[in-house]
Amino acid sequence: MDIIEERSLVSREFLAVILCGFGNELHPLTSNNGDEPCPKALLPVANKPIIDYTLAWVEQARIQDVLVICPTTHRTAISHHIDSDISSSSTVLRIDVQTFDESQDASIGTSTVLRHFASRIQGDFILLPCDFIPPPSLPLSVLLDKFRTEALADGAIATTCWFATPKKHEKDKSLTPDEWGPAVAPTAIVWDDASGTLLHVDTPDAIDDNADDMELRMALLDRYPHTKLSSGFTDSHVYICKRTVLDALVDKPLFESFREDLLPWLCKIQYQRTKHRKYGQLLHPKTSVITQDLSLSHSTLRINSTQNADDTEDSEEVQDTPASLRVGVVLFRPSGPEEHVARINNIHSFFETNRHCLTTASWTLPSEPKARSLIDAKAQISTDSIIGTSTQIAERASIKRSTIGKHCVIGKMAKITGCVLLDHCVVEDGAKLEGSILGKNTKVGAKADVSKCVTQAGYEVPAGETVKNEKLDVSDWTAVSEEGDDEDDEDEDEDASESSDDST
Repeated sequence: MDIIEERSLVSREFLAVILCGFGNELHPLTSNNGDEPCPKALLPVANKPIIDYTLAWVEQARIQDVLVICPTTHRTAISHHIDSDISSSSTVLRIDVQTFDESQDASIGTSTVLRHFASRIQGDFILLPCDFIPPPSLPLSVLLDKFRTEALADGAIATTCWFATPKKHEKDKSLTPDEWGPAVAPTAIVWDDASGTLLHVDTPDAIDDNADDMELRMALLDRYPHTKLSSGFTDSHVYICKRTVLDALVDKPLFESFREDLLPWLCKIQYQRTKHRKYGQLLHPKTSVITQDLSLSHSTLRINSTQNADDTEDSEEVQDTPASLRVGVVLFRPSGPEEHVARINNIHSFFETNRHCLTTASWTLPSEPKARSLIDAKAQISTDSIIGTSTQIAERASIKRSTIGKHCVIGKMAKITGCVLLDHCVVEDGAKLEGSILGKNTKVGAKADVSKCVTQAGYEVPAGETVKNEKLDVSDWTAVSEEGDDEDDEDEDEDASESSDDST
């Protein structure tokens, strides 16, 4: 009974807020299949929707209250997945799915969405994207413990997480063509290693104004003389925040993005005297609650928020403040290439993460005998492939280093190498696929040759067609089909005209 009550208390400490956007950066995989949406949150990594990785991460940290925010058009699909037996986390987590009206052509910023749902966030919260794939060695509890300690010790208001951007080898660059879209541009950050404090985040506006130099205030350098600068880290977009951060966001109606607007602004407050005075009471209001500040002041782990203080009147540095208003930072560096961490925020990362999962997967074929019976004994499937349940594979088909989704049909002598096929794809006899991603319900005709392509859900590659290094939208082949129909109509008109002339 005591254990149950303890879990209940822990679950109320934070609210996990998971944001599920349209995923325009993953076009055409997230483009609608007719009237049916293709939510980014349900795109699979190793045949498992990416939102399940986030939900499992939250559950492992013993956080039970979750607010999922998604576009209105995606609610049915996401709610169905969460409520189904497929999502094991849904039986433990208390998940509230809420929607916002947004079009795929005009997306709304994170800050705008948070302001809209501010009334539902009553306490400290964890802001997470639906597309973060954490490594096993980075439990969410590590971030939570840093936030708990520093918020209590010196009045820190947030904790962020950045991970080292993996370096690309020349052989890896050739796996994903440039036609799939640009990779995410690196972001330069400045931090203090000793205290684990994020001090500055470069913004797109600052880069546009001055692409060659970075401007830092002397107040920052005076207070933190041993700062470090790097563009080798990627923002996980995981932010643990005091509820007062949301109050400050409501007070800033022009902020649209959390990462590009609010986070850089929060970093400045901790060392700029004017901002600290103006927003200190809002971000860290004085209460009558008894704190442990006196005890913590004698702790060797306490961070001295007034270290290197400048006594001059003109300095912008904060002096003798009861709360640091710091933004903490956890910098995660993978121990080796086998430890993969990523955000699925473009097609390249989606493909690479699926490819990495093949090296760590502990299964290849479906475990159910009925599902296995759909795979012909003469089919050749490498051990570094994953086959979804209810997928049919005909004789002499060859599958290597690939992930095949559920309910797919692979024809005779089809060859699939280094590919990711989403659910309900059909690859007809003799077709050849290499280094490609097929959206769900894609059909590849007999003896077609598809290399390094990405298809929209419902796309059809004609039989015998050869396609390389392209993003294939449904509009491509429908336009061709319509042109072909027009040509047929013209031929029929010409035939009718010739017949009329002959009869005359």
